[in-house]
Amino acid sequence: MLDYDKEAARYDATRGGLPRAEAAAAAVLGLVPPAAGSLLDVGCGTGLVTGRIADGRPGLRVIGSDAAHGMARVARDRVGAVVLADARRLPLPGAAVDAVTAVWLLHLLREEGMARAVVAEAARVLRPGGVFVTTVDKDASHDVGSDIDEAFAPYLAPSPSDGTDLVVAYAAEAGLDVLGDAFFRGHGQGRSPLGAAGAALRGYYASRLALPGAAAEDLARTLTALPDPERRRADPEYRLLAFRRRPGR
Repeated sequence: MLDYDKEAARYDATRGGLPRAEAAAAAVLGLVPPAAGSLLDVGCGTGLVTGRIADGRPGLRVIGSDAAHGMARVARDRVGAVVLADARRLPLPGAAVDAVTAVWLLHLLREEGMARAVVAEAARVLRPGGVFVTTVDKDASHDVGSDIDEAFAPYLAPSPSDGTDLVVAYAAEAGLDVLGDAFFRGHGQGRSPLGAAGAALRGYYASRLALPGAAAEDLARTLTALPDPERRRADPEYRLLAFRRRPGR
C-alpha cells in the first residue's frame, strides 16, 4: 500500500490532474440535489476534486476529511475546511450534512469490514433524505481490454472491496436506497506499460493485484517487454453510485 503522506506531493500530477478532477466533480454534482446546503468529502486526498465541487456549486458548504496528514495539509490550501479523520469515525454529530461523497476511496479498504464501516458512517452523518455518492468498481474500470490488462490478469486480487453488489448491500444495511448513477472519464489515467511497471514496483496496485514475493518484479518485466512501452492506452471510465438516506432513519 502506498504511503499517502509521501504521495501527496506528486499525487495530482500522476493521476490526471485538473481535467480528471473536473470530470469527477461535475459527475458528483449531477447526483447531489440542488437544494443541498452542506457536503462532506470523505477521503478527500489533496482536495483537487473537493475544490472543484465547491467551485461548481457556489453556496454549498464543502468540508473535506482525510486520514493522511500529508494529503490533508495540501487539501487545506484548496478547500479551507478540512479535518484529519478516520473515515470510520468522523468528528461530526449524526444527521449533520446534506451530502457525503467518497471518490476513489472504498476500493482501498481491503481490510475486512472497513468498507462497510465507512458506508455506515457516511449514513450516520447524513440528514434524512441526504445523499451519499461514491465510486464503485474503481479498479475494474481500468480494464480497457488492452495488453496491459492481459498482463495483469494472472495477478488480479479477488473480491474488490468496492464491488457494486457489496456497496449496495452495505448501503441497504445502513438505511440508504439507490438513487442513481453517473459515469465520467478518467482523463490522463490511461496507462503505458512503462508507467504501469513502475507503479507495480511502488505498490500502487495493492488494491487490485496480488503481488507476493518477486511477483511485482516479474510483472514489471512482462510490462516493459510489451510493444510501444511508452504509449498510453485508453483512459478508463469511472462509475458513481448515489444513495438517499431513508426518511426517519
